[in-house]
Amino acid sequence: MKVTQEKLPASQIGLEIEIPADKSQQSYEQVIQNFTRAANIPGFRKGKVPRQILLQRLGTTRIKAAALEELIQSGITEAIKQAEIEAIGQPQLRSSFEDLIGAFEPGKPLTFSAAVDVLPEIELKQYSGLQVKAEEVKYDPEKVEKVLEENRQERATLIPVEGRAAQMGDVVIIDFKGYLVPEAEGEEPQEIEGASATDFETELSPGRFIEGFVDGIVGMSPGETKEISAQFPEGYPQQEIAGKPAKFTVTVKELKEKELPELNDDFAQEISEFETLAELRSTLETRFREEAEKKTKTNKQQALLDDLIEHLEADLPETMIEQEVDSVLTQTAMQLQRQGIDVKKLFTKDTVPQLRQRSRPEAIDRLKRSLALQEVAKKESIEVEPAAVEARVKELMAEYSGQDIDRDRLKEVVQEELLTDKIFVWLEEHSAIELVPEGSLQDDEEDEIDDAEIIEESTQPEASEATITVEATEAE
Repeated sequence: MKVTQEKLPASQIGLEIEIPADKSQQSYEQVIQNFTRAANIPGFRKGKVPRQILLQRLGTTRIKAAALEELIQSGITEAIKQAEIEAIGQPQLRSSFEDLIGAFEPGKPLTFSAAVDVLPEIELKQYSGLQVKAEEVKYDPEKVEKVLEENRQERATLIPVEGRAAQMGDVVIIDFKGYLVPEAEGEEPQEIEGASATDFETELSPGRFIEGFVDGIVGMSPGETKEISAQFPEGYPQQEIAGKPAKFTVTVKELKEKELPELNDDFAQEISEFETLAELRSTLETRFREEAEKKTKTNKQQALLDDLIEHLEADLPETMIEQEVDSVLTQTAMQLQRQGIDVKKLFTKDTVPQLRQRSRPEAIDRLKRSLALQEVAKKESIEVEPAAVEARVKELMAEYSGQDIDRDRLKEVVQEELLTDKIFVWLEEHSAIELVPEGSLQDDEEDEIDDAEIIEESTQPEASEATITVEATEAE
């Protein structure tokens, strides 16, 4: 069999395959025999149908098509083996199947074209001496106090208030109804759909609701009714009221204030496994210090990777991209499942094509990063000692004792993680990393929409009408 190769874009090898005349005749005859054995034609015993009758009943086109399918499949397989090509994914027929049927003559050579994906050729123009900037995340002692204060707020006792008006930090129970301010004099106020509630409990805090709503309640007393002016923001989700002024008739029914628990050892025992507040503080401090160090490390690795792939040249085959897209979507589905979301309802025939298309940039980026790291390891002969892998696997197996864990798969993951760590150690030692203040490298690009948002946005459970209208702009 004659096989001619050519390089194609996207890491494909083009193959021109010529099937010998005797093999084309042999395949055609074999197909006729197979049809003869299987055909049920009235008036003839199974397996005894005359050749001419079979050809008349089935038609030469159908028989040629069956023979061609066999010749193409076996021809591509043999060609890949003969040319010693390390193919990935499924081969593709480049010739028109309809044209091949018209040109196919049993007993004469058959020539057709195909293509197969292969692993890309990698060229890493530079990987040492990189000069990058990375944000340094420093430990903030205020985080400890913030965690403690949040826990105090969660465990606060609500005490009814008498003899004073509402103030920031209080919890109120209110009835309210909202109206759009008329645009022209003499028009009747238009009630806003969903902008009403009875016995609505909320905490008064700055920026919690649309502009003017909370400020208007501050200073009111239980039993008091007041008309409050408010303003919907320009970017409000309900476009028909975005940017428009409104008035709310609000009645304060109850007023409560928070009584916070004392910050002492008893409090520490209530919210943690520690006996003293000092132990809790120390643990939180250690955790936040480690978290800051970890984020700084991640930022440095990210900066190195970003710069590394700028020096990478790799024509990625479609097979690899599609496989990585599958991986991205699988991880998204697992994440959604952990959140208690029914993935089957979200990954539908309508959303999956859109998700696949949106996931391509991330998949391509992930592939480039992986290939770049692999190339560094290859060039510098960076390897992980088997003993280190086994020790880590043993440690993890003991940690997750009793759980159903695939040891072989765990070993693969550990091998990859340890190797990646060693590659980054090498890169850091052979690069110049300038640490800059946190937030100084963030750009103004729009945040990308998470894949999960596409499939969640039309299936989110509806909140109460009052929540939709009033709280939709609550500050984060």
